Amino acid sequence: MRKLILVAHTSFDGFVAGPRGEFDNFIGGEENLDFVCGLTDTADAALFGRKAYELLNGDWPTAAEKPGATKAVIKYSNWYNKVPKYVLSTTLPPGNSENTYVIGHNITDEINRLKQPGEHGSNNILMFGGPTAVYSMMKLNLLDGFWLLIHPVIFGEGISLFKHDVRRVIRLNLADTQRLSNGMVALFYFIEK
Repeated sequence: MRKLILVAHTSFDGFVAGPRGEFDNFIGGEENLDFVCGLTDTADAALFGRKAYELLNGDWPTAAEKPGATKAVIKYSNWYNKVPKYVLSTTLPPGNSENTYVIGHNITDEINRLKQPGEHGSNNILMFGGPTAVYSMMKLNLLDGFWLLIHPVIFGEGISLFKHDVRRVIRLNLADTQRLSNGMVALFYFIEK
């Protein structure tokens, strides 16, 4: 069965964005994107929350064509354009648009169908989403693991990745750690099922 793996950038104190949804205090750079591109090498599909999809879809489809695009930007943009994208949303119109599919109902059945190797791919599914989408996947017990990319900054306040009550203890097994030269630490946890 394919694995659904969340990729989330957080501050040291667990926030995925500032209080108004801003991302400008995260540490960017080519090394961060290189790391994420390494994750895309193991994935042939992407799952998004609606807000994450709208944010990423505003830039990545054409990022490789922009003057000065780096090797990592080109690689990620090409991956983004190639893979099927599944969006969790009850407000986007249903159907397929530019290799994008909306999942608004029967989420458990749809995600479990995607996790079956075959016509939809055979590698991991990377998830990019905010707290609402993450909470939905955790509540339905559909996530298999987390890549938490912890930036060496403390926000003090903001939007927490785990702000919702999941109503159960979720046990994690640390499977990998990586440290980037900018001080960011990437932790990979499998979820005990």
